[in-house]
Amino acid sequence: MNEKARWMTAAAMLCALSYASVFIARVPVVLFLKYEPKDVIITIGGFIFGPMTAVFVSAVVSLLEMITISSTGVIGFIMNVISTCAFACTAAYIYKKHQTAKGALAGLITASLAMTAVMLLWNYLITPIYMNYPRQAVVKLLLPAFLPFNLLKSGINTALVLILYKPVVAALRQTKMISEGQVKTEKKINAGVAFFSVFVLITCVLVVMVMNKTI
Repeated sequence: MNEKARWMTAAAMLCALSYASVFIARVPVVLFLKYEPKDVIITIGGFIFGPMTAVFVSAVVSLLEMITISSTGVIGFIMNVISTCAFACTAAYIYKKHQTAKGALAGLITASLAMTAVMLLWNYLITPIYMNYPRQAVVKLLLPAFLPFNLLKSGINTALVLILYKPVVAALRQTKMISEGQVKTEKKINAGVAFFSVFVLITCVLVVMVMNKTI
């Protein structure tokens, strides 16, 4: 299988898994905001194949959502692409430059901050249009709802990417979908990064559970 065929096969698989995750693992967090792990899958794809693959998969999956399950139309499609690309492409771009555990962590933390800032702006601009909310009502929700939601979402994404990336790369190498030299991974597991990932994941899950009970 040549490189182009490998990429097309992998991109199709990433699209399918990301789209399926929207149905299988969608979790309410606060108000109308829900978490699904598609950004994790797309970010791992970006780490392996580059940020442009993340853009492609994000656009395809968001289009499928718009056609099949979304009630927000083109605006929802745009918001989905912006949110996913702000996280996945930022992380993938930084990791492409520094393919180490520290590079991955730096990319994911930067991506978390970027996505949170970008989505606060776009929720302020767009939410009043497609949710039919007064803009002043949206402004009042930015800090108590949109800010913690995006921080929680990016925290869960960061932890899951760090936990799943190496096993996914190993599985793809076993199936010959990527070559040995295509992706650099550190042979030893970084204990600090592993502990950080598990801690962040548990903390974010507990916070989501508390928010669901209190809101």
